[in-house]
Amino acid sequence: MNKKTIKDIDLADKRVLVRVDYNVTLDDGFAISDDTRIRQTLPTLNYLLTKGCTLILISHLGRPEGKPDPKYSLLPVARHLKAILGKKVNFVKNYLTPADQIKIKKFPKGSVVLLENLRFYKGEEANLPGFAKKLASLAQVFVNDGFGVSHRAHASTVGVTQYLPSVAGLLLEREVDMISKALDKPKKPMVSIIGGAKTETKINLIDKLMEKSDSILLGGCIANTFLKAWGYETGRSKVDHEAVETARSLLWKASRVQCALMLPSDVVLGNKETGFVNGVVEVNKIDPSLQVLDIGPKTKAEFGHVISRAGTIVWNGPVGLIEMKEFSRGTDFIFYAICQNKEAVSVVGGGDTLASLRKKEYLSGITHLSTGGGAMLEFIEKGSLPGIDALQDK
Repeated sequence: MNKKTIKDIDLADKRVLVRVDYNVTLDDGFAISDDTRIRQTLPTLNYLLTKGCTLILISHLGRPEGKPDPKYSLLPVARHLKAILGKKVNFVKNYLTPADQIKIKKFPKGSVVLLENLRFYKGEEANLPGFAKKLASLAQVFVNDGFGVSHRAHASTVGVTQYLPSVAGLLLEREVDMISKALDKPKKPMVSIIGGAKTETKINLIDKLMEKSDSILLGGCIANTFLKAWGYETGRSKVDHEAVETARSLLWKASRVQCALMLPSDVVLGNKETGFVNGVVEVNKIDPSLQVLDIGPKTKAEFGHVISRAGTIVWNGPVGLIEMKEFSRGTDFIFYAICQNKEAVSVVGGGDTLASLRKKEYLSGITHLSTGGGAMLEFIEKGSLPGIDALQDK
């Protein structure tokens, strides 16, 4: 990584503003469903604490649209962080008035402070200089450890860098290094797996990955768009009709660049509104009244064979409707297949992909679990992100 990190500057006894990505999923009881994103910041937090730093952590949670909303409060995150960090975490709801800022600066050396949801303020997403300056005034150094939000040019990722010395945290450094390693000098053959619901954000990524991948396996709603482009009936499945022509051109391009663009050969049909499961059919027998909601057993076998031979694996997005157990088996299988290939370098990312990980023992079988969804996609496509570009060069 060509940017300075926390190991490149003097941090002794400094107040450090740390942008983390604690945008985790909370259940109905406001308990954290998956704390992977929080745990992956611990190396950075512990390193800073060993230097005598006072940590002022900033994050967003959900989409409160610029105003306070109790269901998006970071208070549950503060409680959880205290439990896994083994240290008191001071939660601060108000931090913009001069009196609030004086209180924050009076926390003793070595304290950990978590500020309330940044997106309770419109200045965050609008990257307003006044908001960024008030955040920056709380500290002496800024550390970006939120790879998952570094594709956003917000006050907490880009704006604060105008007012503070700004460097990368250990998680951000690892994200950049691992994804770059997988893409720049991949161990062959390279297999990319692309799923999820948002075809419009991933179709350009597929184009980019064709230049490096030996095989690209498609699942989820994005596969439906490609099936439609190939001429198959897709029933009531979610299809991005505006992307069908682009998908058709990519199918043609794949044959020219010698990249195997693999679509499902069989699928699980059903109705997500009612939870009805119809069963498995070949892709040329899709019922017009039903929806494609997962890959079928034949597809799992075909995808599994390709994954088993891979030297490098990049995966973003589930291949089925993971919110319903009946349609999550394909995604579970992809995790299993990746973990069975002990020789491959595997990079897995995306919020939905992380949320679909039901068996935690699979974690140890993955080389790098990226905390970024959109950030990972944009980094692969463009080679950098606004929140990374804003940091100091080495």
